[in-house]
Amino acid sequence: MANRLRKLAVIALSVAALGSMLTIEQAQGSDGGGGVASRAESLQGAAFAMTNETEGNRIITYRRAANGALDRVGSISTRGRGIGTDLDTQSGLELSPDHRLLYAVNAGSDEITVFSVNGPQLTFLQKVYAGDEPNSLTMHNNLLYVLNGSVAGNGIRGFRIATDGRLTPLKGSVRLLSSPIAVPGEVQFSPDGRALLVTQKTTNVLLSPQNAIDVFKVKSNGFASSLPKRVASHGLRPFSLAFRPDGRLVVVESFNAAPGASALSSYRLTSEGKLSVISGSVPNHQTDTCWVVITEDGRHVFTANFGSGTVSSYSFSATGRVRLIDGNVAFLGLLSQPVDLALSEDSRYLYLLLRGTGGVASFRIQEDGSLESLGVVTGGLPIADGASGLAAF
Repeated sequence: MANRLRKLAVIALSVAALGSMLTIEQAQGSDGGGGVASRAESLQGAAFAMTNETEGNRIITYRRAANGALDRVGSISTRGRGIGTDLDTQSGLELSPDHRLLYAVNAGSDEITVFSVNGPQLTFLQKVYAGDEPNSLTMHNNLLYVLNGSVAGNGIRGFRIATDGRLTPLKGSVRLLSSPIAVPGEVQFSPDGRALLVTQKTTNVLLSPQNAIDVFKVKSNGFASSLPKRVASHGLRPFSLAFRPDGRLVVVESFNAAPGASALSSYRLTSEGKLSVISGSVPNHQTDTCWVVITEDGRHVFTANFGSGTVSSYSFSATGRVRLIDGNVAFLGLLSQPVDLALSEDSRYLYLLLRGTGGVASFRIQEDGSLESLGVVTGGLPIADGASGLAAF
């Protein structure tokens, strides 16, 4: 009996020691950039949020549970700097379609950082110069374009993506926007990769139209047209956009943060690079709507409303018409400052970065477009101090 107890004690100590080793290795994987995620973790998914801190930009990593809820794992440095204030753009973090790579802007040090992804674990691969104040990213096949938001030189520039995810500058790809004071909100490839769209938030320009979206045609060699087509936005201050695979898209309009005035428009992008309005400025009665996502099935659209502390839900028909379901489908608090949105791979779950409270909110998306709260995870992110960028799968 005594021998059995001694054997059990040895086994228990061995298991405990092994558990400690695994805990240390997992912590090093999330905080130091190494480690291997389990197959179960990889299948369930992960989320990533960016701190955008001036003293050193970091990515906060989260594990997604089977029920969609998030658990904070750790953080990893981008080895670059943020700007400390909100990027005020969409897509500062970009996941590759196969979820093997993550690209992050370092707006304060003018770089893009590349990570390999394995579940919630990130490994640093590369850091490259990306122009003046990079703040939004978009990918199509082996191309990546970055948006430069500096007033001194706002525009776009391209990169080739190698098979291992590393970036090589596309020499001669720099293109200026149609206005030198565009204050751009996002760059986005069309689903077929033949166009690049850039929203312009400045409305007091002497150009026509005053509220505009730039459309660049993209050639087969990956280069954008020398000059963009300046296309009218239906509503005031177009901020960000999202495409559906059929080429129809939605654009959120903040209407200069006027109380209760925000809206969403839908368009069809023509082969000539024009935007044909389908639904014009459908209001959500919220304030300062700036971020938007479309579910994988293309049926629902969600917007983050910075000034109201809310999320809005729209339906998106097969013909491209949008209809408001609920302007306040989720309320996070007046000081929550909701910014970037992200979806799980199957669009069953919605994630929302809360700049004001330094957290990430999780929701289960219901069939009718309503949201079930799964809680808010805090820690690691700055509070009311510029966190920008969210990606998930």
